[in-house]
Amino acid sequence: MSDAEWRLIREQSLPGAEAMAYDETAARTAAAGGPRTVRLYQWEPSTLSLGYRQAPETVDWERCEQRGIDVIRRNTGGGGIYHDAFGDISYSIIAPAEEVPGDLMDSYEQFCEPLFDAFDALDVDARFVGDEHDAIYEPACYLRALHPAHDIVAGDGRKLSGNAQYRRKDAVIQHGSISFRRDSARHLGCFTGAVSTDAFDGRVTSLTELRPELTRSEVVTALEDSLAEWAGAEVGEWSDEEVAFAERRAREKYESAAWTRNRDDPTA
Repeated sequence: MSDAEWRLIREQSLPGAEAMAYDETAARTAAAGGPRTVRLYQWEPSTLSLGYRQAPETVDWERCEQRGIDVIRRNTGGGGIYHDAFGDISYSIIAPAEEVPGDLMDSYEQFCEPLFDAFDALDVDARFVGDEHDAIYEPACYLRALHPAHDIVAGDGRKLSGNAQYRRKDAVIQHGSISFRRDSARHLGCFTGAVSTDAFDGRVTSLTELRPELTRSEVVTALEDSLAEWAGAEVGEWSDEEVAFAERRAREKYESAAWTRNRDDPTA
């Protein structure tokens, strides 16, 4: 990946709408011949990110509002994921479409390399799930069927990271969530369906459970180092134009009820 110009955007704390808008601005830059991007980010305030095709009636909107949890919709598929500033660590990799393998299995294998390198550095036993597992609850991403292409599990088979791709004509965005600390009740409380915390805990693990001595900052540093080495990236920052585009996109698209509730993109 280091034959092209890559930049590392160190972890930012962002509202969910902006977190997703920056993926779009990075794709726009990469497609125009600018630097490709690897980045980490955390979600603040807490956010439920819905999969592209997720039905709005699966969300407990009232409870999310009461608990100060924003709800946004991603461009990638899958189910909803509860994010907060401490419980998970999110990353994105953005590159021109022509530089990414057309085969999904190949591209996931390539783009997840730096994640596995970071897990190795942290002495965490992690791998792609070997076989598909049946879904427990479809609306929740971490309880959907596990797929060998993009679901990462710990040595005991419980899910540690979910990853997804959004393929535009000119660029590919892969982003994912790594479970740092599990909060089953708060995660499941975002949805309308009844699912036990025991069921969630039986499917999902976290880095604090696997390696209790790890701090979040240690994990972030390992991931940033691994992403930078994999891509041959230098530490960079967003241009003023990119920031302006992302803020506008967040406001016009990701904060709109039309997009979040009905998948109707006002910017299309």
